[in-house]
Amino acid sequence: MLHWNDYIQIFTAIVVIVNPLAAIPVFIGLTKGQDKAGRKKAAHIAALAVAIILSIAALLGQWILKLFNIGIPSFRIAGGILLLLMSISMLRAGRSPISGSDDSDEDAAVVPLAMPLMAGPAAISTVIIYAHKTNGWTDMAFLVVTCLVTALIAWIALRTADPVSRLLGHTGINIAVRIMGLLLAAISISFITEGLAEIFPHWTK
Repeated sequence: MLHWNDYIQIFTAIVVIVNPLAAIPVFIGLTKGQDKAGRKKAAHIAALAVAIILSIAALLGQWILKLFNIGIPSFRIAGGILLLLMSISMLRAGRSPISGSDDSDEDAAVVPLAMPLMAGPAAISTVIIYAHKTNGWTDMAFLVVTCLVTALIAWIALRTADPVSRLLGHTGINIAVRIMGLLLAAISISFITEGLAEIFPHWTK
């Protein structure tokens, strides 16, 4: 089993990367003009999509990497770079450079709200990296539960989007996003250095 510090890091990293708070303004914009029932349905669909995407990444991500012969150290570095790009954008209170396009004919609750805005490349790669670190079913179960809890947090954030947006205001949301960006930057550097240490083990000697 992993140490309790690892559990805290896993939970914090996934919640921060999914960043439901930052999705609130987008959700309000996408559901503008819809009635209460329509916004409620959109929140349900988005949260369910996040839960499914992240859970599949946790359970099957390593198998997919093996299928394409991608090493975990390389994937860890790539994931760290993605997180670093996202954190820099968050620190600048801008849109993530890896968040994708808003143009889609599909349900906006799934694309772009659930993916790639919340369960995007950075979140998926992070879940796969942590899945590789698990030691047995207890750790894997915790990772999957964390994905489900994160989806629940996203659902709560979207369901309370209007009052939260009014309470925090544009400035309050920007401050919260910047704080999350700083935490994410530290996690991304950790991923990159761990990957480099595995590829170049003599660096740590």
